Amino acid sequence: MDAWTTEEFEQRLRAKEKCYHIFHPFHIAMNSGQCTKEQVQGWVINRFYYQIMIPVKDSAVLSNMPDKAHRRLWIQRILDHDGIAGDSTEGGIEAWLALAEAVGLSRDEVLSLAHVAPGVRFAVDAYVNFARRAPWQEAVCSSLTELFAPTIHQKRLDSWPQHYPWIDARGYQYFRQRLSEARRDVEHGLRVTLEHFTTRQQQEQAVEILQFKLNVLWSMLDAIQVTYGMGEAKTGAIARMPL
Repeated sequence: MDAWTTEEFEQRLRAKEKCYHIFHPFHIAMNSGQCTKEQVQGWVINRFYYQIMIPVKDSAVLSNMPDKAHRRLWIQRILDHDGIAGDSTEGGIEAWLALAEAVGLSRDEVLSLAHVAPGVRFAVDAYVNFARRAPWQEAVCSSLTELFAPTIHQKRLDSWPQHYPWIDARGYQYFRQRLSEARRDVEHGLRVTLEHFTTRQQQEQAVEILQFKLNVLWSMLDAIQVTYGMGEAKTGAIARMPL
């Protein structure tokens, strides 16, 4: 089989947006104002586990990068989440804790991780373990869900203030930060992927790797929905991810 052209390869990666967790029933309900306060809090407190493990994942990828030019770019992801000592700008983890407080959770409650659903923990840990063990280019490829991230953050910024007026608006800083950070990060990740995966077999592998990461994000919402229900009916039924 002939390799896809660079343009076709990128198009096939971008086509995976149809599997992004913005289309999960729980996320649709949350963005349309159908979730209860408890369900929004459940999402925030469980998603925090993903937030704190992102710099751990990125550190694992960094440790496998032999090229300093790539390391110089990748390390910014860690700083974005952990923050920079002495800098007045808080990192993503602190911004997420501000969101948690804005939805009525206590900082200590969130930091304890006591309410993280087993399915969420399992999915996130699987992603971190993949990043530790995979060749760094494959781990970078798995980060390309960032192609679709600005849309999901913008939808939250557009819809949440209307649907959930009880949320303190100061808690939305994380979503604002990620609008620009995700766009910047994806430029590097996409370049690495398009340059590294050059044969048809490798390109199909890259699409499968991206699907794996999409599965991680979808599985997290499955676990959250089972734990907290969805909407006033509190149904735990799970919908299939698009293929």
